[in-house]
Amino acid sequence: MIYSTPQGFRDILPDEAQRREALVRRLQDLFAEAGYAPIETPTLEVMAVADAGGRMPASPFRLFDASGTLLAMRPDVTSQIARVCATRLAAQDGPVRLRYTQRVFREAKNPFRADPREETQIGIECVGAGGAAVDAEVVGLAARALELCGVGEFTIAVAFVGVLRQLLESCGAPEPWRRAVLEAYHASDLVEVDRLCSDAACVAPVYGSAIASLARIRGGRGAVAEAEALAGPLGCAGCLAELKSLVDELDRRGLGERLLVDFSIMSSFDYYTGFVFEVFAPARADALARGGRYDNMLGSYGASRPAAGFALGLEACMEAAEQQGAPTSGEARPLRVAVPKGSLNADAIAVLAGAGLDVSGLAHPGRSLIIRNPGVEYLIVRPSDAPALVALGAADCGICGLDSLLETDASVVQLADLRFGACRFIVAEPAGTSDEVRERYERHGSVRVATKYPRIAQRYYEGRCMKCDIVALHGNIELAPLTGLAEQIVDITATGATLRENNLVIVDDVLSSTARFFANGSALRTDERIGELAARLSDFAATQPFEPIAGSTN
Repeated sequence: MIYSTPQGFRDILPDEAQRREALVRRLQDLFAEAGYAPIETPTLEVMAVADAGGRMPASPFRLFDASGTLLAMRPDVTSQIARVCATRLAAQDGPVRLRYTQRVFREAKNPFRADPREETQIGIECVGAGGAAVDAEVVGLAARALELCGVGEFTIAVAFVGVLRQLLESCGAPEPWRRAVLEAYHASDLVEVDRLCSDAACVAPVYGSAIASLARIRGGRGAVAEAEALAGPLGCAGCLAELKSLVDELDRRGLGERLLVDFSIMSSFDYYTGFVFEVFAPARADALARGGRYDNMLGSYGASRPAAGFALGLEACMEAAEQQGAPTSGEARPLRVAVPKGSLNADAIAVLAGAGLDVSGLAHPGRSLIIRNPGVEYLIVRPSDAPALVALGAADCGICGLDSLLETDASVVQLADLRFGACRFIVAEPAGTSDEVRERYERHGSVRVATKYPRIAQRYYEGRCMKCDIVALHGNIELAPLTGLAEQIVDITATGATLRENNLVIVDDVLSSTARFFANGSALRTDERIGELAARLSDFAATQPFEPIAGSTN
């Protein structure tokens, strides 16, 4: 037996513990000097209470106590403080300024990922006051906290959720469409935002164009004017005055050079109501800190009051400081691009060349896994590995099929549909067995499904409120229903020839997949080359007569 900690948890030995202790003390002194008092909240919350605060920032651990009450280990502290301020501190006059240092716990979405499941969250919440001065106070303290952590180079990405809210409320589109747009924003899937907004049957083109274009507005102070020009003619730019006031106030505080106005960071839309911000450092895969204004949350627990705050991840900030302190050659870091092997390879090289990158040696790399050219490095990878490499920061951006992105469920920003590598996911079953499949489902309450793509298959059946038992295979999927191993399959098809030869018929479409260009969220906000490359790739791909390919994009 190996005596070790659970996956995602670790011991902190004395040397590191002393550094953490000293840093926490400096951060709490910083917040105390700004008038923030300490607060501690319980590790466990009643699940219904936690849910009342809105969209969870991460999947929490759940457990039942002896009385049968469903509890959650806190994945975040903000909703707990909202509960306290709306109940026990409801009668307290004036702004309530609170600071905390707490452990948060998050269940791993993928058991094979190296994500931590316990982290130390340090933050502040200012409850009972609104306006640009308070918003700038919160962002300013976040910046000073990162500097205290030793993170010298970072970017503060800021946006305002009100403009998207107004566009969606004014566009006249049906509720399911508006919900789908929000989900695409939450998932950082700008390609899906584009697809939804191009559907003239659901939304007027003038609104669809504005909602899609908003997600790609990124820049300095001029980005606010760009958003005003976009939303103003539709009567949806009034709330941007608050964002302008915040940007002006932060500029007066000397933070103008660190600011990036970026309307694609509007995650947790039902959590935040005003400005939102995330802080990114070069070479770090995830945001170091995030926060914003959440005026509606306290109303879920009691009396409604304005509120704003932020939280930083202690471990992430310490690691970022160590990375920035490491010696470098002094040369500009090359852009790292994950390039897929296999059937996507030739077209991927073609679009990269068409976008102006040097692709020398990429077509015939031999056994080399990294091709180094001036200003760019290419990692030669399996398409199914590209999302993980980009999400974890080994590469800045990459190319793979939509199927690989969905199957890995990696946290990346999808920036462009490159249009090649088209394939079709389908559900198939032996001809003439529909009645048998239906009867078995009614008898057992589930359908057995063979597939190489368990996450995609699970998502399809859940979308139809059906239970499925996945039989994961790696090849010859068609054998499963022929041998009684499964009733249906979920697989890729191009011509359907293999299905016909094995007496299988298509009973439904799951999704269509093409190659996507995607990026690490932090790299996108700290390296302007990625956004520029995405635009060039998209423009070039739109001119190419790509043909569908047979077989899998993996």
